[in-house]
Amino acid sequence: MSVLVFGLYFPRHRRRDLVVAYLGVNVGVLAVAGSLSSSTVGAGLGLGLFGVLSIIRLRSTELDQHEVAYYFSALALGILGPLSGGPIWLAPSLMGLVLVVMYLGDHPRLFQSYQRQVLVLDNAVIDRVALIAQLERILGARVHKATVERIDLVNETTVVEVRYSYSQKARLLESANR
Repeated sequence: MSVLVFGLYFPRHRRRDLVVAYLGVNVGVLAVAGSLSSSTVGAGLGLGLFGVLSIIRLRSTELDQHEVAYYFSALALGILGPLSGGPIWLAPSLMGLVLVVMYLGDHPRLFQSYQRQVLVLDNAVIDRVALIAQLERILGARVHKATVERIDLVNETTVVEVRYSYSQKARLLESANR
């Protein structure tokens, strides 16, 4: 859990508030799963209970998708820790698998040229082709998807979510400007 939170999540995303959440969820799951593994109630009830609790927790604040992945990884590590029944190497191997997948899936170099932003344009753009052309000109990148969230004809604004990628040449120029 320390590797997940302090070695992967915090150095990459710098959200101190979620460090506490991940650690708290993990220790809570660890304690409950540990007590359930030795009781007659069974792990199914415990997993269902944490499923409900995690849904409530996730609805209480807005989390990005990578944060949800860390959240559930913390849950998984907490559940895997105390479970017994099987070879002694199984739980540590599965915990290692979770950490490796999170390390690789959230690596900063993976799809580093792909970006997502919500932009507010100072004009109301209704024509999709014109919108894409304007976004590519503003961003200096290739637009893969543009989802219009709101067009305000009175105030002449367009709110659009854009998924785009920089070319290798644009990335080199951006690196040189830093």
